[in-house]
Amino acid sequence: MKLFEIQQLLGASQIWGQHCLDREVATACGADLMSDVLAFTKDGALLLTGLTNPQVIRTADVGGLTAIVFVRGKTPSPEAAEMAKSLDIPLFSTPCTLFEACGILFSQGLKPCPPREGNSVDA
Repeated sequence: MKLFEIQQLLGASQIWGQHCLDREVATACGADLMSDVLAFTKDGALLLTGLTNPQVIRTADVGGLTAIVFVRGKTPSPEAAEMAKSLDIPLFSTPCTLFEACGILFSQGLKPCPPREGNSVDA
């Protein structure tokens, strides 16, 4: 699924990254606990979160994530937005809750991130 499709499905506004709308996303993760994001995502995944601080951007960078969607109409702090621009990480904001956004994307065929090698879903 391409980022422009995700933007349309979630009724999301784009905060930054117009040039990235054709990027492909194969999996997604909805989380506010950044340690879970690092443990259970893989390169190229989409992150959906309610957190808006720079740590979210750092996590996306370290985890090789494709883009971030902020839920509940939230927008990142100016520092976080600037960091995302410098790292070329597209940012979106949707009025949907985390549960709704994940459900919409899942129902349209976007797959969840499988656990990384050695990590248990039950952990």
